[in-house]
Amino acid sequence: MATFSEQAFYGGAIQGIIPEGWVDGSTLREIPDHQELFLSPTTLSSFIIEVNQRVTQEQALSTLDQQSAIRGGIPATHETIDKAAVMYHLRDLCDEDDVLQVVIPPAAVTPAKIPASARAHAYKGVVQMTTPKRQRRDTNTGRIPVSVGGAAAGSSADGPQTSRVTVHYLLVRLEAQESDLLVFFNVPHDEFDLSGDPRGLSKEEEVATEAIDKLVQTLEVKDWGLFA
Repeated sequence: MATFSEQAFYGGAIQGIIPEGWVDGSTLREIPDHQELFLSPTTLSSFIIEVNQRVTQEQALSTLDQQSAIRGGIPATHETIDKAAVMYHLRDLCDEDDVLQVVIPPAAVTPAKIPASARAHAYKGVVQMTTPKRQRRDTNTGRIPVSVGGAAAGSSADGPQTSRVTVHYLLVRLEAQESDLLVFFNVPHDEFDLSGDPRGLSKEEEVATEAIDKLVQTLEVKDWGLFA
């Protein structure tokens, strides 16, 4: 099993965990104020936590397929809207040519240390993003490196033409604070695929799964003024 250490985010306003030994990305590059970035010292994996304005119902439902029953007139439930908000955030990470595949659909979880007064609703899940390598975006922004991943369908004599990254996520919707707290654990595939190391990739995915599960139990807001 992986080992984790306690970590203060946003100057101590939020408390949680990160994999032990991971590097604070702010010591290497400029990170947006609403984000915290941590990098694996041995792989290309990254851990990002960010605070965003809460996605509205209209924005969330805009991500649903036009064939959805909701668009056919059936009222949307609170959970349906929240799950749609998950997809809104994930699609916001994608470029036009990226392909987003749901590996594990968003499932409701209960953060152990978020009080009921926050009216929080939380969801975790896993997606995989595939992007043409020619569309690689600048990872210095601290966003999910969807363009830094492994070989996927589509190759040529010059090598794979697409990249993949698995994204393990946790979304905590803080209704009273009108905020969405997001955690992404990103596992790019390139280094494992190029070295022929499927076992290494599997182990990295296990670390990501454990990290998200531990965050469900440990994530705590120490200073609610962060969302003011």
